[in-house]
Amino acid sequence: MTKPTSKLLLPANRKGLCNQIRRIAIEAGNITLNHFDDSGYEGADAKSDGSPVTLADTQAQEFINKKLRDIDDSVLIVGEENKNPDVSNAEYFWLVDPLDGTKEFISGSGDYTVNIALIHNNDPVLGVVYAPVHGDLYAACGEGTAIRWMEDSDVERPITVRDMPHKGLTIVSSKSHGKGEALEKFLSHYKVAKQVQRGSSLKMCVIAAGKADMYPRFGLTCEWDTAAAHAILNAAGGTITDIDGNELRYGLGTNDKFLNPEFIARSREIDLPNEEAA
Repeated sequence: MTKPTSKLLLPANRKGLCNQIRRIAIEAGNITLNHFDDSGYEGADAKSDGSPVTLADTQAQEFINKKLRDIDDSVLIVGEENKNPDVSNAEYFWLVDPLDGTKEFISGSGDYTVNIALIHNNDPVLGVVYAPVHGDLYAACGEGTAIRWMEDSDVERPITVRDMPHKGLTIVSSKSHGKGEALEKFLSHYKVAKQVQRGSSLKMCVIAAGKADMYPRFGLTCEWDTAAAHAILNAAGGTITDIDGNELRYGLGTNDKFLNPEFIARSREIDLPNEEAA
């Protein structure tokens, strides 16, 4: 017999739950700051897939796991540094990246984040993204709830995607994966005013905050890289879809490695080239 859904996870209680997750993300971010050095991090290990991992990743993951289990220990947790469960039949589960942008962290860049998302029936319904070095936090728990909080001023304000600018789009790309023939071919369909580079899930958050318009990603990403920012972008009037226009979904049974397809994050006002042709 399965446990009943925690009252905290119900839509009516999402704002309170989101506030809890915000506090957890900030505390996890403080753990990463204990290991951060703007001159660079030494001592990173390599995982089986060749990607780097640090003590900051593993300690932050352990902390987040404990705090999420304190909320409801029946809800499964998928995390970049976890041995992950099968969530194909789970109504709810958490998707966590305790340190998104490990390469940025190792290089001494502050463009890394703590990402925590709640998934309900394969859709992201709550997300928190915290950038500890910058002191910026983005969060949302449903349509119209997207906010940005800035630690220096302790100011929280609502955010939303912007109208498509007449002078052309601002395209945000990855610092580590920002070039390529596929990207250039895709962008040839649009009037582009400028391109900027950001690390981690901040690429999607700046779109949600109305500071950029589109992030096309042609290459490998995992679900914990996008889920939290996806919830925020949805709440701010944006979307993340595959190249055919299908919104990204999470934890499907056919995807035991938690890999995303290639995707386009953007304002809902911006059509994909194949949509324009249709």
